[in-house]
Amino acid sequence: MKKILLILLVFPMLFTTCKKEKKEKKEKKYKTENVIIIVVDGARYSETWGDSTHQHIPYFSNEIAEFGIVNTAFYNNGKTSTISGFAALTTGVYQELNNDGLELPITPSIFQYLIKKTFSQRNAWIINSKDKLEILGNCLHPDWKDKYMPLSDCGISGLGSGKRNDSLTLKRFFNILSEDTPKLTLLGFVEPDFSGHQNVWEDYLAGIEKTDKSIYEIWEYINNDPYYSETTTLFITNDHGRHLDSINGGFQNHGDGCDGCRHINFFAYGPDFKKGIINIERELIDISATVSELLQFESEYVEGEIMHELFE
Repeated sequence: MKKILLILLVFPMLFTTCKKEKKEKKEKKYKTENVIIIVVDGARYSETWGDSTHQHIPYFSNEIAEFGIVNTAFYNNGKTSTISGFAALTTGVYQELNNDGLELPITPSIFQYLIKKTFSQRNAWIINSKDKLEILGNCLHPDWKDKYMPLSDCGISGLGSGKRNDSLTLKRFFNILSEDTPKLTLLGFVEPDFSGHQNVWEDYLAGIEKTDKSIYEIWEYINNDPYYSETTTLFITNDHGRHLDSINGGFQNHGDGCDGCRHINFFAYGPDFKKGIINIERELIDISATVSELLQFESEYVEGEIMHELFE
């Protein structure tokens, strides 16, 4: 009689546990558990994927591109400056922000959405060679300002400290991934934008080539690290391009609506994505929407669209 009673007591608990496990498995929609977004600041499409020889991006074109999706019709349809471009990517809303780092984005970022869901600040990191991009972790919206803010490592030592070399940024990136294993990471390089503004063509091209090599090092790390391998989606893009040669000094500057400034690179790789080259018109704010879908968090102010064509 005692054995029968024990079975009757234990069976409902086992049933409840099994039911809970099945529900959790059903709710996990994607294999992706982590997202890394790499932004190559100010590379013009005509010197990168738009150059059919791909001479300045040999690592990407020869070692990486075939494993994910390249979209040849990707654009920044907002203000083509650094802070506005990055903010479009991280908030999913085009905003015309001052480019000095003294004006916060209006709406919350994907980092804030994620932290609100997971209750862990260590799940989201902003890492950038430019100090002013630390502002991407906060916003002016009264329900979100100073709340759910990600960790950041920008510039020499944060906002107002000045730019740092990309080699140091890359080192900090690897340290942070190793120590904190964040679920969502934004990494931004200062090159080739910095050298472009110096109006030295050879240095601008060298900036593209150095960043290409750094991206390959990141690619190797992601695919060989026990935590990130097979669970990580990678996006590679630009915040903006540069003027066409016939406009306002050519490659030295950017900031208008010419195709040189608007047309940017896009690459996506991950366990839930297809492979190949597509030509479907998309834009920066669509990255936010797609990241929200992959990591399954609410993003109420994002105006971009999920890039369903990427998914298996």
